[in-house]
Amino acid sequence: MIAQILIYGIILGAIYALLALGFTLIYGVADVVNMSHGALFMLGAYMFYAFGPLGPFKYHSLIAFLISVAITSAVGAVIYLFIINPVIEDVIAVLVTTVGASLIVQQLMIIQFTSFFKPVPEFIKGATTIFDAVVTYQRIASFFIAMSLFAVLWIFIKKLRVGNAMRAVALDHEVAMLMGINTTRLYLLTMLISSAFAAVAGILISSSMAGVVFPTMWETPLYMSFAIVILGGLGSIKGTLIAGFIIGLAENAVVFAFPQGGYLRGAVALAVMALVLLLRPRGLFGKRVELEE
Repeated sequence: MIAQILIYGIILGAIYALLALGFTLIYGVADVVNMSHGALFMLGAYMFYAFGPLGPFKYHSLIAFLISVAITSAVGAVIYLFIINPVIEDVIAVLVTTVGASLIVQQLMIIQFTSFFKPVPEFIKGATTIFDAVVTYQRIASFFIAMSLFAVLWIFIKKLRVGNAMRAVALDHEVAMLMGINTTRLYLLTMLISSAFAAVAGILISSSMAGVVFPTMWETPLYMSFAIVILGGLGSIKGTLIAGFIIGLAENAVVFAFPQGGYLRGAVALAVMALVLLLRPRGLFGKRVELEE
């Protein structure tokens, strides 16, 4: 049982961390709490269904994956340009308008695909045994995809000029503008990356764990993202990764330890979030460590 908790928890944690990564990235760079992040997660999953083998268009899974990420990124850019950017200085307005954007995306999915569950197949078949745990190749691939994207983002922020600009903007928006950095364009790029990560997380979770997509599936990822970034520290990439693993392991421990643990797994993240807010409100790292150093 311990092996199952550890292996399943680490895999789940990596995907959870990827889900929250886009959320913490747009906050760390632009100070935007994007409540439409869960809707972008859902959109990515729905587009993978639509363009995948079981959907209306029936493309190969890899092609469906790329199309889904591209469409979700484009929608994320539209949300930023027409919904977030006009009110970006007003925190409450950003919260309200992005929630509205989430509901619009939800209703569009219902209109197009109905409110019934739609099946999402695994794009890698088969399974193997690691210690005592039977793990599908799909879940193993999901883990490595999530970790690879973390590594790519880390290199992007640390080594590339655009990444350095992101760090500068995260440190001080006004000084960055005085240095000639186009913050609007940089925020848009950050939103594109954030939306792409949300889409990938939606595809990985729907195909390797849930097996279906449905219109309200954006709600759980949204509060899960909140819990992870609060635990890890708002704006901290390293904290997001560690917090994702903590939540994933905690969820699996509850599922395996209690007879009705499956009904409690959704409450684990909220319980951890509440505990952290009481004991350490700034989270594990408490500042934008990766974006500043």
